[in-house]
Amino acid sequence: MSVPDTLPGLAIIGGGPAGLMAAEAARAAGCEVDLFEAKGSVGRKFLIAGKGGLNLTHAEPMPGFAARYGARQAEVAAWLRDFGADDLRQWARGLGVETYVGSSDRVFPLDRKAAPLLRGWVRRLKDQGVRFHVQHRWQGWDADGALRLATPEGERRIRAAATVLALGGGSWPQLGSDGAWVEAVAARGVDVAPLLPSNCGFDAGWSAHFAERHAGAPLKPVVAHWRDAAGGEHSLQGECVVSADGVEGSLVYALSGPLREAIARDGHATLWLDLVPGRSLERLRSELGKPRQGRSLSEHLRRQAGVGGVKAALLREVLGPGELADMDRIAATLKRLPLRLLRPRPIAEAISSGGGVRLEALDSALMGTTLPGVFFAGEMLDWEAPTGGYLLTACFASGRRAGLAAAAHLQSM
Repeated sequence: MSVPDTLPGLAIIGGGPAGLMAAEAARAAGCEVDLFEAKGSVGRKFLIAGKGGLNLTHAEPMPGFAARYGARQAEVAAWLRDFGADDLRQWARGLGVETYVGSSDRVFPLDRKAAPLLRGWVRRLKDQGVRFHVQHRWQGWDADGALRLATPEGERRIRAAATVLALGGGSWPQLGSDGAWVEAVAARGVDVAPLLPSNCGFDAGWSAHFAERHAGAPLKPVVAHWRDAAGGEHSLQGECVVSADGVEGSLVYALSGPLREAIARDGHATLWLDLVPGRSLERLRSELGKPRQGRSLSEHLRRQAGVGGVKAALLREVLGPGELADMDRIAATLKRLPLRLLRPRPIAEAISSGGGVRLEALDSALMGTTLPGVFFAGEMLDWEAPTGGYLLTACFASGRRAGLAAAAHLQSM
């Protein structure tokens, strides 16, 4: 077997935002940096994230911003104190990309595009001396601890004094984050939580008639109500979309964590939808109680309650024929329509993933406690957050922390 190549500095595996930011931080600290990417170019998932307008970060102030990371908010808050939303906007400005605060306090580049920012960033990193190696897919470690990388020319082995792994989670596998790293990392004694779909849709078991007629129809505005594991009631207003299999969209994505946990616990989750948040139950009862005067139920619902299309069809999906003759029952259901969710959609369809390297397996610098000199960053860590700029911000912040810590580790040797 050939002798592994020895790097003069830091090896970074993964060319997404976390890996690129780790490279920038380590290079600024004076380290030699080689970055290895499985695909033919870096930042592919970042480009897809910007396809509909790059939501770079969010203008929500702390501590609310950190609270979006749920059970991991304390750990992520520490990353954000070093590099938060304002720092990220300033960083983008340094690349010539100005940002603005849009609807719902989401932050976008002025042109809403990811490609110019990524091109400028990669160009700057190359100018700073970061060496890029594409079509190098990480295969784990050999028996002597060298990094194994599959390339078009065959396997290459690299010996590095420090490594940052930023390999992504399990969503959008066609773009590189396929979770193939889990087995190799776990085999080295690192505790890895199973990868799970996050910011995903859910199956609802629609009838064929309903799915055929209403897949793609938006539900807006609606208020979702759900119960947590302790029975506490919660609600959130937003929008979602009926899919061929169930429901998806921003409102459902924001609830994917608790819905997924309820399904794991109980075999299903119930989401109650208020389809007419602008009307009280009393008003609905009064309006729907008026004489129909020969009109069909659909026409009566449209005229008296402003309910038609997919919302009216949902009533028929959950109520039986006898119940559809009871206007009080219809009114109550419009205000709290039970949606039984059976399973999350596959992780390959999800916007992001939960699970990954447990933070308890790392020190505060994101170095593996069983793997000295190996640091972890980005979505491969066990945290999750809703869409809205929170995902990208934590990826950038964790990448910066890992890169700086890796540089300090090298310089201390």
